Amino acid sequence: MARAAAMSERTLARRFHEETGESPLAWLTAQRLAVARDLLETTNLSMAHIADNAGMGTATNLRLHFTSSLGIPPNLYRKQFRRAEA
Repeated sequence: MARAAAMSERTLARRFHEETGESPLAWLTAQRLAVARDLLETTNLSMAHIADNAGMGTATNLRLHFTSSLGIPPNLYRKQFRRAEA
């Protein structure tokens, strides 16, 4: 990200935090979790496919971040929040 913005990593982190209140990594993780939540609510994709589509890498990584951030594992989230048309 810093390279694409033509600035040092430290400058990017400082400016990013000033604008968003978060580190670039925290913001990116939150965006990826938002994609995962939407996919859990609207599709029947496997955890591995959701992790891949959301940019989380592996199902294990998805479960770790999802549970840590939301306090509920993704499979239980899906059961609780699946939309009727899914």
